[in-house]
Amino acid sequence: MTNVAETIVDAVYVVAILVFILGLKAMSSPATARRGIVFAGLAMLLAVAVTFLSPHLTNFLWIVIGVALGGGAGFYWARVVKMTAMPQMVAVFNGMGGGAAAAIAGVELLGSLHGVTAYLSVAGAIIGSISISGSVIAFLKLQGWMPSKAIVLPARQVVNFAALALALGFGIYAVGWLHAGYLALFFLFLVLYGVLLTLPIGGADMPVVISLFNALTGIAVGLDGFALVNGPLGDAGYAMVIAGVLVGAAGSLLTALMARAMNRSVGNVFFGAFGAQEETGGGPAGSLKAIDAADAAVLMAYAGEVVIVPGYGLAVAQAQQKVKELADLLEAKGVTVKFAIHPVAGRMPGHMNVLLAEAGISYDKLFDRDEINAEFPSVDVALVIGANDVVNPAARRKGSPLEGMPILDVDKAKNVIVIKRGQGRGFAGIENELFYGDNCRMLYGDAQSAVAQLVQALKQG
Repeated sequence: MTNVAETIVDAVYVVAILVFILGLKAMSSPATARRGIVFAGLAMLLAVAVTFLSPHLTNFLWIVIGVALGGGAGFYWARVVKMTAMPQMVAVFNGMGGGAAAAIAGVELLGSLHGVTAYLSVAGAIIGSISISGSVIAFLKLQGWMPSKAIVLPARQVVNFAALALALGFGIYAVGWLHAGYLALFFLFLVLYGVLLTLPIGGADMPVVISLFNALTGIAVGLDGFALVNGPLGDAGYAMVIAGVLVGAAGSLLTALMARAMNRSVGNVFFGAFGAQEETGGGPAGSLKAIDAADAAVLMAYAGEVVIVPGYGLAVAQAQQKVKELADLLEAKGVTVKFAIHPVAGRMPGHMNVLLAEAGISYDKLFDRDEINAEFPSVDVALVIGANDVVNPAARRKGSPLEGMPILDVDKAKNVIVIKRGQGRGFAGIENELFYGDNCRMLYGDAQSAVAQLVQALKQG
């Protein structure tokens, strides 16, 4: 009977893994991303459910309690969290995954592990612990409960290295010489290192941070799986290895793409303290020129093509529904409307795509930087809503802190209208040279109210 149960568990794990892979594949396109999430969720549900059939499983009550508490909390927060808070929810939930991987590694290390298997668990504990503490700091910055700018401590590289070296030392000593009591210090210094690593990272780099910690969580789960393979729940270990490797690989690729979108290396994002110091100096030549909603509406109503560039300000104001209404009104007047999406606009990968999809804006109207940049010189009006650094022409200027960052070439449009609450700088602390251009006008106000004014003016026109 035991062999039959193990065969069933093995077969279902294989099916779950295949469905999980199909889910990841579907997530590669906005049109099928929702289906991919459903597939991945069903695969995870299937894997968890069949684990209860494992003949070697014990402590059923505690497992059921854990599933009920975790699943209930996840379902509740997924229902109540607003779309603007989605990045911080992703950050903290991803951190929980890293924490779970670290906890599994800790339990494994307290057992009878030895040799290579033990050191694989040490590696899983290192990565998982850094992921949870770093994700918590990312959550606090995104939530606004601590400053979002880079926080640079004195001699930070020396302090960071010391914390990591102490953690590694305690971990090696605890495993190599079987002193389990030092595991507490091992985890303590790892958590401290995760905090120190994330503090100098500013809000502008959070998409990369979230993506990398997601990859680290997957890698930690995979390493834990290697250790479990040699135990009584070896089948679950194989499933963890495959799932962890898939998540780690996908997250690593996305991290590299996000860093490339800013023309920076992952190392520079994590160790460069970008944005810690604001740019000093007199700023660009010229002055900011304001426009009222009525004039802006007339300019767009008589345009042949309008390109809307969304940024985090749109998310904060929850203006996506009004933007959809604005686009519909313009199209009813015969105006071609497109949306230009920068890969790192917002606080997490795909943030703008998610917001616009929530408002019912068709995917075929969304264009990435490479697809639309060549079009800007012929665009009649570019409407920038709450975006800043990703449209800053300073990135083309030698010596600028943004030098080399690929941007949306909004400044090349015939007319540019920027909706912005005030005259502040972006997350990078750099003055935006776009705002001072002869073809640029500023429509002041939060995105929700400013777009509502445009909508009203178009209806009256």
